[in-house]
Amino acid sequence: MADEAFATLCTDEANADLCLVITEIKANAVSIGNGVDTFYLLFAGTTVFLMQAGFAMLCAGSIRQKNVKNIILKNLLDACGGAIGFWAFGYAFAYGASTSDTSNTDFIGSENFFMNGLMGHEEWIFWFFQWAFAAAAATIVAGTVAERCKMSAYLCYSFFLTAFVYPVVARSIWSGNGFLTAFHPDPFMGTGMIDFAGSGVVHMTGGATALIAAIILGPRTGRFYDADGQALEEPANFAGHSSALSVLGTFILWVGWYGFNPGSSLVIANADSASVAALCAVTTTMSAAAGGISSMATDTLLGLLTTGETEYDVTCAMNGVLAGLVAITAGCSVVDPWAAVIIGIIAGWVYLAFSKFLIMMKIDDAVDACPVHFANGMWGCIAVGLFANPACVSVAYSLSNEGGLFYGDTNILVCQICGVLWVVGWVAVTMTPFFLALKFLGMFRVDALEEEVGLDISHHKGSAYDMTGPNKEDIEELVARKSTQHGGGVEKPEGDVA
Repeated sequence: MADEAFATLCTDEANADLCLVITEIKANAVSIGNGVDTFYLLFAGTTVFLMQAGFAMLCAGSIRQKNVKNIILKNLLDACGGAIGFWAFGYAFAYGASTSDTSNTDFIGSENFFMNGLMGHEEWIFWFFQWAFAAAAATIVAGTVAERCKMSAYLCYSFFLTAFVYPVVARSIWSGNGFLTAFHPDPFMGTGMIDFAGSGVVHMTGGATALIAAIILGPRTGRFYDADGQALEEPANFAGHSSALSVLGTFILWVGWYGFNPGSSLVIANADSASVAALCAVTTTMSAAAGGISSMATDTLLGLLTTGETEYDVTCAMNGVLAGLVAITAGCSVVDPWAAVIIGIIAGWVYLAFSKFLIMMKIDDAVDACPVHFANGMWGCIAVGLFANPACVSVAYSLSNEGGLFYGDTNILVCQICGVLWVVGWVAVTMTPFFLALKFLGMFRVDALEEEVGLDISHHKGSAYDMTGPNKEDIEELVARKSTQHGGGVEKPEGDVA
């Protein structure tokens, strides 16, 4: 109506100057809005990329000292290899010729390889933002297979995941042409799958890949079996070497999630998008907090009931936080804050249950990435089908009268279940033969002696930490010198020296 009124006003020649001024103001407003949206995605994408540092610190702190160089190099190469793979093939498969203006759906994109045809700030910044997500999916796998996976194998599956496996999942759920997308003119079951920021697309894809890799690769030497291959009565506890690094990584990841979730609104320069981004920030915070408290409190209570001791496990707290973050990622834009708290509480329980299940099945996940990302990615998708508020869905997805089961509708829940089955099935069909091929070719696992010595020494020119102390004779000479200078008042320091 406003445009019609403006057109009518401009038909009068007496208003020509006024119309020219108004037209210029409107053009400037659009230009400023485009600039704000571009900067918003630049900021959000950079924050998501910061999560690579969080993953690196979390993984480094959660493994033994003898493998630190290996794991942080893998995290670094995720960003490098992910950029090349997503530039060459990944973006084209995920978003090539993607549009929501047609009723057609397809399985995979076929244009924009090597970014060919991408022009202008909107397409370039969108590529940057989506690359950060693809790299995050690949990084999830690094921690699970830490301490025994060959570097060559890691480079192969990291490239394969970001260039092909992940992009197909992204296209099906996030592109305008996807068969499960909620952005299609005629979405599946009238709603499509709601996965706003990637509980399924990113975390479940990466987590399922990690789970398959852990099963095929096998556990670390001595984790579940002794030297004779006999099962241990209790699994060996390979404690991480630095809780400080692990918690630092957790905080960095939490910060990065504010780019991950609110940033998935993609634009900010209008009232609806601003409302969506703001809600995402709140629900992300509440679910993370609830997950951390739920996981630690439950573990403490279980310990009290079984041993009579009250102990507070920092690992349970930090993984509970991450579990809550993963679980809210799908529904951060469509659930109320109270629902986010419930989702986070349950996420803490899901993490604990799946972690114990993996140990029972003798599946070795060095950093508990599968319970955090796979199990809670699945829970996050299902939670949308339960808690989605129709009013929030209308704003974020322009779907009318569609909500979760607790609001009297089942369509979204059915779509979410179908999406979960699709992601698990696709990853299993593609990654299982890929990892089996690596194992058959002898490219997957390091030599037993190299594993025992540590990958830093066997593959990366020495330990990450220089633990060499001062020479014993030099210390004795220094003590003797100071004793002479100060009248015998200096004592030799106690402790081991080299």
